[in-house]
Amino acid sequence: MKPLLRKIVAALIVLAILVVAGPWVYINLIKDDAPDALSLEPAVTTTAGEAPPTTSATDGEWAVVADSVVGYRVKEILFGQDTEGVGRTSAVTGSLVIANNEVTSAELTVDMTTIKSDSSRRDRQVDNRILDTATYPTATFALKNPIALTPEALAGSDFTVTTTGTLKLRGVTKDVPVTLIARLVNNVIEVNGSIEIVFAEWQIPDPSISAIVVEDRGLLEFLIRFSR
Repeated sequence: MKPLLRKIVAALIVLAILVVAGPWVYINLIKDDAPDALSLEPAVTTTAGEAPPTTSATDGEWAVVADSVVGYRVKEILFGQDTEGVGRTSAVTGSLVIANNEVTSAELTVDMTTIKSDSSRRDRQVDNRILDTATYPTATFALKNPIALTPEALAGSDFTVTTTGTLKLRGVTKDVPVTLIARLVNNVIEVNGSIEIVFAEWQIPDPSISAIVVEDRGLLEFLIRFSR
């Protein structure tokens, strides 16, 4: 019986090593790293005698352009190994209106059915159980209060402001605070930020499945570009 017992113990040890090492190998050697958080590109600096980027009169309506991005970022634990799940889409429409150096309104609509990550299994969970995109195919955001633009912002400098917007996600509508970083350069307005989403507050079921444990909240990230 001793040789058999030794084989059983050895098999259990090998299994334990695979359980621990397997996810580490997958996360660190096989799986692509999660993309960096959405952010503005480094500001363009000018040298002495060089004119700064030009802007035109800002009053009027600005529409979302095709290279805008909205997505989610969640922290996952796979067999004790930390990783991140990130999904994104460029299926974003909307506009903002500027009048008398104020952003008077801004509205966005995101096609949630088009969000994709690096995992088809995760995408199926997000589409079906987590966000139920068949029932709630879009998410919307609308600025609640006007934003006064500073002369520096109108001249092309980065502009940071904390404001409030109305977010509708998975059929739930709430007013949410959001910090925005914006830039107006070469007649393009870029707006970057993120909103923390506590899943229970939005009727989102626990995303965790089997050996994948997900935190109880995530980030809704965005980098929106507007032009005439």
